[in-house]
Amino acid sequence: MAIAHVTDQNFTAETGSGLVLVDFWAPWCGPCKMIAPVLEELDAEMGDKVKITKLDVDENPQTASNFGVMSIPTLLVLKNGEVVDKTVGFQPKEALAGLLQKHL
Repeated sequence: MAIAHVTDQNFTAETGSGLVLVDFWAPWCGPCKMIAPVLEELDAEMGDKVKITKLDVDENPQTASNFGVMSIPTLLVLKNGEVVDKTVGFQPKEALAGLLQKHL
């Protein structure tokens, strides 16, 4: 499953069911660029169990504000539209996999 890019307009529809990891990021953010390949690897390994999405905070400030995102990258884990976990800053793949595993 490919990583989906979500917006303020389609966020609820894209994240409302199942287990979803949302990466709040921006193109100018160094740690966001570092975490991108980690998310690609996770998607390749867990894509059938977890939907991974990315939301550009510069282009979609409303959703970032709704979730109180103050620094990026912020990664939220949503289960059926509800936030069940959160981490801020670069995380290694093992840490993110563990974060997701406990909600499967």
